[in-house]
Amino acid sequence: MDILDLAFMQRALLAALLVGVTAPAIGTYLVQRRQALMGDGLGHVALTGVGLGFLLNASPVWMATAVCIAGAVVMELIRWYGRTRGDIALAMLFYGGMAGGVMLMNLSDSGSSANLSSYLFGSIATVSEEDLVAICVLAAFVILTTVGLRRQLFAICQDEEFARVTGLPVRMLNLLVAVTAAVTVTVAMRVVGLLLVSALMVIPVAASQQIARSFKATFALAVGIGVTVTLSGTATSYYADVPSGATIVLIAIGLFGLLTALATPLAKRRAGKAAAAAECTLDAPGERTTADDVKV
Repeated sequence: MDILDLAFMQRALLAALLVGVTAPAIGTYLVQRRQALMGDGLGHVALTGVGLGFLLNASPVWMATAVCIAGAVVMELIRWYGRTRGDIALAMLFYGGMAGGVMLMNLSDSGSSANLSSYLFGSIATVSEEDLVAICVLAAFVILTTVGLRRQLFAICQDEEFARVTGLPVRMLNLLVAVTAAVTVTVAMRVVGLLLVSALMVIPVAASQQIARSFKATFALAVGIGVTVTLSGTATSYYADVPSGATIVLIAIGLFGLLTALATPLAKRRAGKAAAAAECTLDAPGERTTADDVKV
């Protein structure tokens, strides 16, 4: 039987496609800001929303979205106003979110270890039509934000002080990045799982940085890698009967290793050419290198 003939695999592949686009898209900004592990922390917080959804017989995806967004706002407030105790406050938020989620799921009538595992590590068979609608809506928000505001978001990720001087609303944009990351976590949790979503935000970006030479190229290549690993990982998990989240992450790590191996000789070759060009410039009579000649 063809994989596309099964309704649950159609939903799973569409969800995987959206996850492959959204996670690296916001992950590019998080890596640029050196906040690569934000997704991991938000995944802990989102589990409380999942447990609350089961307890209240509400949609776990929408409930996790609301709780995760609230957690992202709290994280930004701690980052703005926290001092030496900020890291302790964040640790309490993350682990409190995980503990709260486990407790709420055990208190709910429909909560079980199977349900908990599917949200923690992902499960392609559990993506329902209701989940898919929520994933599509949330993914549209992430894509519109990361692409439509790419210049402003890049500015604050590159240099907040410069962005502030140019008149950009730095705090609001920082908050938007955090909220978008929170939404992405809930988009990805049905396919990759809350504990592994951070890997999909970081690894495709790290892999694309091995060969890309600009932010725009890094963004586009990271999204391409994300789509490749999520679709191939979802298909592999179906045929091999293995967990989808773990399969996707392992494929992403393997691709990162491959691109790193290919990029090393290319980097050495570029460095050799640059050194030779610099030597020729220094040896050329009557020429002088100025600040305008230096490429940034």
